[in-house]
Amino acid sequence: MQAPPDPSAPPIVLTRRRINVIFGALLAGMLMAALDQTIVSTSMPTIVGELGGVSHMAWVTTAYLLATTLVMPVYGKFGDLWGRRTLFLVAIGLFTVASIGAALAPDFTWFVIWRGVQGLGGGGLMILSQAIIADIVPARERARYMGPIGALFGLSAVAGPLVGGFLTDSAALGWEWCFWVNVPVGLGAFLIGWFALSLPRKRSTTPLDVAGIVALSALTTSLVLFADLGGSDGWTDPLTLALAAAFVVAAVAFVLVERHAVEPIVPLSLFRNRTFVVATGMGMAVGLGMFSAIAFMPTFLQMSSGLSAANSGLLMLPMTAGIIVTIQGSATFILRTGRYKRFTVAGIAVILAAVVWMTTLTGATSLWTIGVMFFALGCGLGLIMQNVVLAAQNAVPATQIGTATSTNNYFREVGATLGVAVFGTLFTSRLAENLTGALSGNAEQAAAAGITSPDTLVPAAVEAAGEPLRTAIVDAYADSLAPVFWYLVPLLVLALLLSFALREIPLAEHAGMVARGEAVESEEELAALLRSGAHAAVPAAGPTLREDRDDDQLRV
Repeated sequence: MQAPPDPSAPPIVLTRRRINVIFGALLAGMLMAALDQTIVSTSMPTIVGELGGVSHMAWVTTAYLLATTLVMPVYGKFGDLWGRRTLFLVAIGLFTVASIGAALAPDFTWFVIWRGVQGLGGGGLMILSQAIIADIVPARERARYMGPIGALFGLSAVAGPLVGGFLTDSAALGWEWCFWVNVPVGLGAFLIGWFALSLPRKRSTTPLDVAGIVALSALTTSLVLFADLGGSDGWTDPLTLALAAAFVVAAVAFVLVERHAVEPIVPLSLFRNRTFVVATGMGMAVGLGMFSAIAFMPTFLQMSSGLSAANSGLLMLPMTAGIIVTIQGSATFILRTGRYKRFTVAGIAVILAAVVWMTTLTGATSLWTIGVMFFALGCGLGLIMQNVVLAAQNAVPATQIGTATSTNNYFREVGATLGVAVFGTLFTSRLAENLTGALSGNAEQAAAAGITSPDTLVPAAVEAAGEPLRTAIVDAYADSLAPVFWYLVPLLVLALLLSFALREIPLAEHAGMVARGEAVESEEELAALLRSGAHAAVPAAGPTLREDRDDDQLRV
C-alpha cells in the first residue's frame, strides 16, 4: 500500500528553479561518495600494506559493496513509504561518521568494518539520488541531467587521484587524510541537503516487512561469503558448502515471506515485468565485469608500472573521459527521440571488447595502450550506466519508482559484489603464490630491501627494489591480474544477448511526484487546485503512468 502525501500540505510546485536547487543538493551528496572512491582507490595498496592485509585486500572492496547492497532495497522501499529527504540526510551522516572511523582504524580488521559502515551510507546516497531525480524530472527529460552527473564523476576522477595520491605520498599527512577529508565535505553536503532538499513527507501505517529484510540480508550475505571463501578455501570446503546451503534456505524463505507480506521490501510482481527483468539482468551482468575491472587496476598500475598513487589514479582519467563523452552524446539523442535501447546494446559490446583487450595486459604494456583501454571501457559504461536504470524506472508505475530503482541497483551491486569477491579472490590467491615465488627466488635481495612478506608489500618498496627482484614482483602482479579478465567474458556475452531482448516503452511525460499527486508543474495549476479545495487529491497525470506498464500490455 503506497503511503499518501500529507493531505494538510499543498502540492509542491516543480518550477525549473526548484528542480535545479534539489538537483544541486543531490550532486553535493553524490560528490562526497564519488570523491571517496577515487581517493581511496589510489591509496589502497599503501593502506593494506601498512595494516598488513595484502592477501585479504579484496575484503576492503567487498565489505563496502556488501553493505551497500544490503541497504539498497531498504532505502528504496522506505523512501516510497515515508519520503526520501530524511533518509538522504541519514545516509550522508553515516558516510561521514564512518570516514572518521576508517581514519582512526588501528588495524586491518577495523578498517574493513568502517568501510562496511561507509557502504551503509553510500548505498543510500546512490539509490535516493536516482529516485529523487525520477521524482522531479520526467523520464523523457531525465537524459539532460546525465551530463552534469557525468561531469561530477569526471571532476572526482581528476581531483580524487590528485588529492589521494598527494595525501598518501605525503610524509606529514598519510593515507588517513584520505578519510579525514570526507568530514568537511560531508558536513557541507548535509547542510546543503538540509536547507535545499525540499521534498514531501508521507505517512504510512503499513507494517514493515521486517521478515523480508532479514531474509534478504541473509540471502545476500551468504551468497557473497560463499563466493569469497569458495575462491580462497576451495568450493568443497565445509564452510563454503554450509554457506551455499544457507543461501538456498534464505532464498526460499525470502520468496515465501515476500509472497505474503503486506508491503514487501522487494515486490515479486516486479519480476513479472519483462522490461524490468531484462534491464535488471543486464545491470547485474555488467556489474560483475565493471567493478572487477575498476577495483584492482590502480593496484596493478602502481605495482607493475612503478607509478606513484597520484599518477596511477590519473591514468584512470581516460575512462572518465569516455564516460562523459558517451553520456553527453546519448543524453542529447534520448532527449530528442526518446529512444534508448541502441545505447545499451552498443555499451555492452564496447565493454566486452575492452575486457577482452585487458586480458593482454603485461608489465611491459605501455601507459598509452592502457589509457586507450580505459577510454574504451569508459565509453561502454557511459552508454549503459544510466540507461538500464532509466528503462527499469520507466517500466513501473510512479508509486514504485524507489523500489524499482533500488531493486535494479541491488542486483547490479550483487553482480559487482560477486564479481569483486570472485575476481579479487582469484587475483589475490594467484598473487600470493606468485609473490612468494618471486621473494623466495630472490631471498637475499628481498631481505636487504626490507621485504619480508607479501602481506606487507607497498609500492614504494617495489620501486626501491633493485633488479632482478623488482622485475620478478612486477611480473607476479601482471601474471596474476590479466588472465583473470577471461572469467568476465561469458558474463558480458550474456549481457549482450539480454540487451537485444530489451523492448522499449515510450518514456513517461510526467515526473513521479506529479503522477502521485505530490507536486504540480506550475503556479497556475496550484492556484486552481487551492481555489477548488482539491489539493489533497491531485489526480495522477497521464496514461503513461498506469499500473500496467509492463510491455506485455504496451505496444512499442
